[in-house]
Amino acid sequence: MTNMDAGERRSTPRAPIELRVEYKRLNSFFADYTRNISRGGTFIRTERPLEIGTDFIFKLGVPTLDEPLVLQGRVQWVVTPDQATSDQEPGMGIGFVFDSEADRERVARTVESLMTDSLGPTLVTKLMGDRE
Repeated sequence: MTNMDAGERRSTPRAPIELRVEYKRLNSFFADYTRNISRGGTFIRTERPLEIGTDFIFKLGVPTLDEPLVLQGRVQWVVTPDQATSDQEPGMGIGFVFDSEADRERVARTVESLMTDSLGPTLVTKLMGDRE
């Protein structure tokens, strides 16, 4: 899948924040950025996207945490630089991969906290719905 409408790719709301993402590709380390994050994944803005299906470990720098989140992800879709438009930056859509339900919930709580800090609790409740 490449260059699809963003609304078709994601099923959960994204928070408008920018976080630093670090990952290793072969023997080189990269630092790119994400502005879109949800409970299930993120979009990493990069001129050098990995291939679809690539599993990798990345660190997500979160201002409210002392240490970055270390996450496993899988490349779900890419936008290459030649496919980029004014509405879609080059990069890769990443689905989070978790070893356990406890890990999934830990990341979900962190993402919801980021969204609340960025958007406020009222808007987050409207976006996420009442989950109780």
